[in-house]
Amino acid sequence: MSTARSAHCPRADLSATGADPKGPEMRIGIIAPPWIPIPPDAYGGIESFIDTLARALQEAGQDVVLAASDDSTSSVPRLDGFEPSDPETMGVTAHELRHLLRAFAGLKDVDVILDNTLAGPVLSKAETTVPVVTVAHGPLIPLEQELYLNASADVSFVAISHNQASLAGPVPITRVIHHGIRVGDVPIGPGGDAACFVGRMHASKGIPEAINAAEIAGIPLRIAAKMQEPAEEEYFEEVVRPRLGRNAEYLGELTAEEKYELMGNSCALLNPIQWDEPFGLVMIEALATGSPVVATPRGSVQEIVEEGRTGFVRSAPRELAEALSRAADLDRGACRQAAETRFSDTRMAAEYIDLFTELLRERRRLDRPYPDAAAVKGPARRPLLERDASAEPDPLPSS
Repeated sequence: MSTARSAHCPRADLSATGADPKGPEMRIGIIAPPWIPIPPDAYGGIESFIDTLARALQEAGQDVVLAASDDSTSSVPRLDGFEPSDPETMGVTAHELRHLLRAFAGLKDVDVILDNTLAGPVLSKAETTVPVVTVAHGPLIPLEQELYLNASADVSFVAISHNQASLAGPVPITRVIHHGIRVGDVPIGPGGDAACFVGRMHASKGIPEAINAAEIAGIPLRIAAKMQEPAEEEYFEEVVRPRLGRNAEYLGELTAEEKYELMGNSCALLNPIQWDEPFGLVMIEALATGSPVVATPRGSVQEIVEEGRTGFVRSAPRELAEALSRAADLDRGACRQAAETRFSDTRMAAEYIDLFTELLRERRRLDRPYPDAAAVKGPARRPLLERDASAEPDPLPSS
């Protein structure tokens, strides 16, 4: 059941220098996609991110309200009036637009909106005068670039890795903010003799490559993967099932608790990703359990894995196998520490609070208090912050 907010938080007064994240300083509206509940019952990286960030913002003293499907169970207050989630409608434009119209209508009294949809930046031009921050969760392909460039001038874009930002083309990335997780909720595991793969049943995730590397290394592989859609089931039957039995076992799709148990009892997470994934949430979950990561150099991998400290990054099958054989020698405490210091929910929330504060202060400085939406034209906007989104990632801590 949706939970109504008990008292209104006044609009933020950001005239003072420096924001105190212990507020509540801001009323923050978060828009989730309509397809999967918040948090997800099982697989759902975007939905897990939304729940984690919403709770962390609330715990940091912010006033947070969530626009999500009616069957969501997040502890953060939610708007009423939404339909239950329906994965069968995923990608259907009419369902997303209806969801967004209701969300923008219900978020008229917030200071800033954090949007996690594809159509949100474009629709916001007509539906809200509140500053919108859109998190780019997918690859910024030309289609998405064109959509984003037709957004309101009051929309800012967050990339979730430097690699993703470097592929954004003309889309002005305001900040790069890595995901975080509630590390304290993740149990540390002792490790084990087998490796694990966690993801979904798709060629881009590299399951055959993982099976091959584990077989060469002589290390058993346990596979946990989402398999609900017809294409996923077909891929499993044609490509993955014939490879099972000798050295690899398919466990099905696991709950969060089962997933952490699997990771924590593994010598490593094997993640030979085959595409430029913007951010690999599964890798920081493995680190939180103490398990190192062996992965291919695609997407955000080299921003997450510290070579020789929390894992290895390799390309060729035999190189992956050799790295997997060495993974058990890495310090599991260092893996956990990396998750605690670099990929925590509190760090992530602080960076979003800093961004929201900066945007609202800039609006006040320019004396642009909530202009008429019809007068806002895109795409005449520029990154607001110091860091060039196309720059190289910050150096990783040395071992």
